[in-house]
Amino acid sequence: MKNRYFIRLSFKGTHYHGWQIQHNATTVQGILNRDLSIVLGEKIETTGAGRTDTGVHVKVFYAHFDSEKDNLQKDTNLVFRINGKLSKDIAVHEILKVKDDAHARYDAINRTYEYHITRVKNPFLTEFAHYIYGELDFEAMKTASALLLNVSDFTSFSKVDTDVKTNICKVSRADWEIDKEKIVFTITADRFLRDMVRAIVGTMLDIGYGRLKPEDLTVIINKKDRSAAGASVPAKGLFLTDVQYPAEIFI
Repeated sequence: MKNRYFIRLSFKGTHYHGWQIQHNATTVQGILNRDLSIVLGEKIETTGAGRTDTGVHVKVFYAHFDSEKDNLQKDTNLVFRINGKLSKDIAVHEILKVKDDAHARYDAINRTYEYHITRVKNPFLTEFAHYIYGELDFEAMKTASALLLNVSDFTSFSKVDTDVKTNICKVSRADWEIDKEKIVFTITADRFLRDMVRAIVGTMLDIGYGRLKPEDLTVIINKKDRSAAGASVPAKGLFLTDVQYPAEIFI
């Protein structure tokens, strides 16, 4: 009988082509499947909470896998052994036993992303923030961000030719935190489209620089056309920071 587990992990995305396995590319899923299989002594195939693009960083990520072994969550040395096998930029934090039909992707209630921007050249943030220059109208950016809470169709902020059935998302948070050195955009939604956060941030920067007005965001959204929105910002500033699930799926 197989037992299902959630594994909570984080990773630095700089040297990976995202989470999902791809031919002729190094991915986090591929590395995790390989090393879990070695440590557990059986073939392990993980299913992640979602896809992440090349270079995106992840502070909180969940994947599920099935194992013939029971009560892995009680093995106090298992996380240590897995981390000893994994590369230095992937870390496992916890193994959780879940119900047999629990799904890391489809059972997620919401996800939260942060996008980090630096206004000061800082060599210690080179791989983790998008460096920009010039003054921004933060009030205009905040006004535009608030409009996202009333949007349902995010086609204008999605990569074209994706395999999703719908571009409908429900955003419950979209705001900016600003200090002298860094700007952080935080957004929470029930689901995200490919490139959605990076496209939104790029459009918000156009508003901040005065190239667009906050009310132009509504026009862009209604066009349902990716070419109407701003350019996507670099992946290195994007972090997946949380994924939430209903408590009842955990044992």
